[in-house]
Order: sequence, then structure tokens, then C-alpha cells
Amino acid sequence: METTPQSPADEKPLVFLAQPLFPEFAAALAGRYRFVLAADADAAAAAEARVLLVPGLAPVTAEHLARLPALELVAGTSVGVDHVDLDTCRSRGLSVTNAGPAFAVDSADYAVGLLVAVLRRVAAAEAYVRRGRWAADGDYPLATKVSGKRVGIVGLGNIGSRVARRLAAFGCAVSYHSRSPKPSSPYRFVPALLDLAAGSDVLVLSCALTDETKHMVSRAVMEALGKDGVLINVGRGGLVDEPELVRCLRDGVLGGAGLDVYENEPAVPPELFGMDNVVLSDHRAVITPESIRGALEVVTANLDAFFSGRPLVSPVQL
Repeated sequence: METTPQSPADEKPLVFLAQPLFPEFAAALAGRYRFVLAADADAAAAAEARVLLVPGLAPVTAEHLARLPALELVAGTSVGVDHVDLDTCRSRGLSVTNAGPAFAVDSADYAVGLLVAVLRRVAAAEAYVRRGRWAADGDYPLATKVSGKRVGIVGLGNIGSRVARRLAAFGCAVSYHSRSPKPSSPYRFVPALLDLAAGSDVLVLSCALTDETKHMVSRAVMEALGKDGVLINVGRGGLVDEPELVRCLRDGVLGGAGLDVYENEPAVPPELFGMDNVVLSDHRAVITPESIRGALEVVTANLDAFFSGRPLVSPVQL
């Protein structure tokens, strides 16, 4: 029995991969697209590719993009896209998408968790009990309350707006700083980051890392936040001048920090390890089984929209 040759119209759409797919993505997308790993691709496949799918935070440089003359879409699986050369994408007229909507809820929950953990010294008190010091030395020192704190949020997007709603339920006075005011937001807009820090007890970073936002939290901002102030970062490590952060925490210029991201991951400044007023985690704010499923849905929706000529689901403003 003869088989009918597959026509070009029957071929699965080609999707280039910046690195291998996560197992959950590979299992769900198997059979829908024709995947080619960029590192293994020949010149013919590179010349044909219209979509580059970027699992995780694999770097996408101008050199990578130059190999793909027919490229139209860079599809991310993360919230931030600072690992992608956006200037080159902009100059070539490429579309870029992220999976931000899928991760926003979990990131907001985690930011609030870090805030509570730092203000109430949850991690330090837990370690105190585990070392047997409660029985030996008495109660762990009291820590400050969460409710009613003045909270400044940097970046009132998908994540920041959810952080704001959660903290408003704590009775916190919420203000924010972003590129421009959000007309629909009930929270106070502060045009200057320094002023936001000066008027806040807690500063929460939930914005994208760009050339403009790199090291935006300088020593001056930390000094404005003050010796009782707390910095929470679920955005990107590069938003903060990390050496200055270590110095400010060490010298009592800043009261505490909750950090999920770092400038040179997975490296973490070792000076932070012994600080009871700092809570550290390993860039996990965005990741739960539920958020992975949500990211898969967003990525699939973007790919389907692109290949069917419909508007993208989560385009990034370039």
C-alpha cells in the first residue's frame, strides 16, 4: 500500500528553540510543531525559521538573531525578557512575547510572603527555635508589624498591581513609581523613585530590567528608604546596585531585604548569608506547578495566534 507524500501544507509549523524545551512543554507541544534546536540547525533550517521559542532565560543575542533572516517572532516563556537583545528586535521589526500573565499571581503572592518574612523576622525566628535557643535563651526579639506600613511599588504591571491589591488588604498605604501614571489605578503615583523611597517603609521591585532601570536602586535610594526600611526584589537582580545593597545592610543604612533575584545568578553575595534581617530565595517567586501550566497555555496561545495570523496574546512593548 502506497503512502501519500506529505504536502508542504500538511507540514507542522517550524519553531526554532534557543535551548531544549522543559519536559512539561515538550510533552504538551509534541505533535503540534516541528522543533529544531538552534545549536543543531543547518543553514537551510535557519533560513526558514519564522519563530524562535526561548525556554527559560537562554540568552538571545544580536548574533543569534542574525542567523535567522526570516524571523518574525521571539516567543519567551518567562516574565522578563532582558535576556533578549530587544534593540535588535526593535530595529528588525520583530515581535516579542512573554509569559508574564501566567506568573503574575504567584510572583505577587511571593513578594508579599517575603515582605511578611522580613518585617516579622520569620526565617530568623524559625532558625532560633531550631537551634534550641528558645528554651536556652528565652524569646526571640520582637519584630515590627506589617499592617499599616507605607509600601512603594516600582512597576505597577501584572505583578505590581497584584502586590498592591494584596497589601491594600493589609491596610498598607500603597504608592507606586512607573514610566507613566496608570489612569485606572487607585494608588498614588510618584514620579521620582527617590521620593517614593523617602515616603515608604517598604520598597517592592516588580519592574522589568532595561538599560533605563539597571541599578535604579542606588545607594541614594537605599539611604532614602532608611535604617528601618525594607527592600523586596522579585523583579531582576540588576535593578539594584548589589555591592551597595550589601554595604547598606551591613552598615545599618537599610533595615532589611527580601531577595529572590540577584545580579549574577546563581551567585549570591556571601555577606548576605549571615544577616538575620535578610531573607533569600533562589529565583523561585514565579514558579509553581500551576504557573508552569499557565505559562504553557500562554506560549501555546501565542504560537497558535502567530501561525494563524491572529493578534498575539502577550506582546512585549518594545
